Amino acid sequence: MTKVAIVFHSGYGHTAAIAEAVQRGAASVAGTEVSLIKAAEASEHWEELDSADAIIFGSPTYMGSTAAEMKKFMEATSGRWMHQQWADKLAAGFSVSASWSGDKLNTLFDLAVFAAQHSMIWAGLNILPGFNHSKGSIDDLNRTGHAIGVGIQANADQGAEGIKESDFKTAEALGARIAALAARFNKP
Repeated sequence: MTKVAIVFHSGYGHTAAIAEAVQRGAASVAGTEVSLIKAAEASEHWEELDSADAIIFGSPTYMGSTAAEMKKFMEATSGRWMHQQWADKLAAGFSVSASWSGDKLNTLFDLAVFAAQHSMIWAGLNILPGFNHSKGSIDDLNRTGHAIGVGIQANADQGAEGIKESDFKTAEALGARIAALAARFNKP
């Protein structure tokens, strides 16, 4: 059994909706058990995180960076960092902001550096950028063009219903990719 954990913070529901899409994607890979963990509740789930084969991190981008609640979780892992408990686990990430760019890349870099501090193995998104040529469409997967992880644009004046279906499908693809890689890395 491959274990994938998704740790996320969501202030307005957008990031939670994307976390659920990542979960659906990971669960679509046979033999995968997926845990969805709110960053504020992570202290109740340390054993799950320690036993996971992969951890996917998700945070909204607030003021060009990782949300404070997610940062609080990250800092709470220092004991695990000290003992390198998460070394060689797979890691990946996603972020949501209202703007097309919204400086999500900075948040994704922050999550990747956090994973590197833990000696984790970061896996990016393996979908070429969409919506970047004359035949492209807002319905393309990876419409925001991120390679390091998933960057989602969600309208500020709407809830999760304002997130494009292509973004949900992109998030599902990330979950499936990480679950498949974790299964491949964990073969005896």
